[in-house]
Amino acid sequence: MIRRVLHQNYLQEVSLISISSRLSRATFASSFRSSVGADGAESDEDLDLPNPVMPVSGSTGAAMPNLLQPRVLIYDGVCHLCHRGVKWVIKTDKYEKIKFCCLQSKAAEPYLRLIGLDREDVRRRVLFVEGLGAYYQGSAAALKVVSYLPFPYSALSSLLIIPAPLRDAVYDYIAKSRYDWFGKEDQCIVMREKELLERFIDRNEMFGTGSSRKKN
Repeated sequence: MIRRVLHQNYLQEVSLISISSRLSRATFASSFRSSVGADGAESDEDLDLPNPVMPVSGSTGAAMPNLLQPRVLIYDGVCHLCHRGVKWVIKTDKYEKIKFCCLQSKAAEPYLRLIGLDREDVRRRVLFVEGLGAYYQGSAAALKVVSYLPFPYSALSSLLIIPAPLRDAVYDYIAKSRYDWFGKEDQCIVMREKELLERFIDRNEMFGTGSSRKKN
């Protein structure tokens, strides 16, 4: 009798987990497709994205953000070195495949929550959300971004063959000293060059911040 009850409870738990997983996958996939459809740049078939990033422990499909976009680079917006890198990518990415988001903005929160990272994690290592279930940090994120750039810049992604510990050792060394070497600001540096905001998923938030500052 006890075994039968335990077995029934187990089957119910498995069923609930399966349903939750399918709902999460469908919701997240739908949000990516909606964002791409809104841009009019690519169809669902063109995306060819891997499995979805599942919600972190304790989250549910209902708590997931309504709109997440693919190929988003989330970076430390107050860092001068990071800002220079973003400007270079924007200039080089003539097909506008990469989007950007300042770590300090609220728009970054759904991505961090879904993947299970906090702001300090991304402050140490930049985050690139490529698509459903595919995200990268540190040197891998940087090299994945350049893989979307036109040739010959995309050839730099071949450096991914270097073992991650070696790549990230160099990345971490530079990242730890970047404020001392290049400096930082109190707010996102891109606000000084608003013509770049067209490529930022948090541009509305940025414009709102700028307006509120002017009023004050």
